[in-house]
Amino acid sequence: MPPVGAVSWYVGLMSGTSLDGVDAVLAETLPGPPAPQSRAHAHCAFPESLRAELLALNRSGPDELHRAALAANGLVRVYAGLVRELLARAGLPASAVRAIGAHGQTVRHQPGAFDGKGYTLQLINGALLAELCGIDVVCDFRSRDVAAGGQGAPLVPAFHAACFGAPGVDRAVLNLGGIANVTLLPADGSVLGFDTGPANVLMDAWCQRCLGRAFDAEGAWAASGRVDAGLLRRWMADDYFSRQPPKSTGRDLFDAAWLDARLGVEARASADVMATLAELTAASVATALLQHAPATRELFVAGGGASNIHLMGRLAALLPGVKVQTSAVLGVAPDQMEALAFAWLAQACLDRQPGNLPRVTGARGPRVLGCLYPAGGAGAESG
Repeated sequence: MPPVGAVSWYVGLMSGTSLDGVDAVLAETLPGPPAPQSRAHAHCAFPESLRAELLALNRSGPDELHRAALAANGLVRVYAGLVRELLARAGLPASAVRAIGAHGQTVRHQPGAFDGKGYTLQLINGALLAELCGIDVVCDFRSRDVAAGGQGAPLVPAFHAACFGAPGVDRAVLNLGGIANVTLLPADGSVLGFDTGPANVLMDAWCQRCLGRAFDAEGAWAASGRVDAGLLRRWMADDYFSRQPPKSTGRDLFDAAWLDARLGVEARASADVMATLAELTAASVATALLQHAPATRELFVAGGGASNIHLMGRLAALLPGVKVQTSAVLGVAPDQMEALAFAWLAQACLDRQPGNLPRVTGARGPRVLGCLYPAGGAGAESG
């Protein structure tokens, strides 16, 4: 543990369900309440071959163990490059960083399934990352919560509650990555959080299929279409949306196959499908917020969806009593929120502090999350 009163440095690494690449932050923590500050940020898109393999590994296929191991190594090399970039930009040696908090890439998320315990799988090679960077690495954050009977997700509500709760104010923090997750922070200090459903994952898949683009920039294509009310009702009838928390989801449910099975045979303009997919994200978030925290007056949005002007507008329209704004108002850029959270979770692990909230994940109790790979004599390999 660093000396009392000392500044500590952490790196947070996040690659999410959207598969748009990796966000890395260099986080500074000061003595006092746990509110780390991002001092540098870097982003790297995945090489297309790695992105395609990570996407393919979300489904069963040949030689999975071999392919997954190599994909984890490839992911870690991207991670290590970003760590070196952050340190060079800040002028810090690796020895100044207490730990890297690395999420890994989720390829399966099945808590409670099959044998009653289930599993969640984030591809990463923590030993290789420690070797490449010469810094202690904390990873595999979700498995401990699942072992304790929880969903293993979402984990960011603990971070949101520690850093952004405000006594006497009903607020919420929403992450719009591939999947949408919300943290409810009522004025009484209680906390609830869960995955509301798809955020960008279905919209990105449709945009790639129809336009050959990775995503709908600013939601312009969705804004050009019209919402199909019947189609929206059909999608919202999925029992995930009516399920009560704790709950979490991912590509195991919301993927292109889910969409194809529910599109039906009717002829529709592709822009109208896109508009309806955007409405599905906005409506599922708004429904969840109104059901579980109707007194909410402030909603802070992070993740890639925060830059979707059309989606932000639809959230504001469906939540007329709520001030909808990005997390930048809280002092955290939308594309840095989750990486910062995993830096905070790495600190919690090293300090032997719980990183989960049982009311959020459904675990039997608070648990210290993460596995530690000490740096040792690392740093010799260039990657």
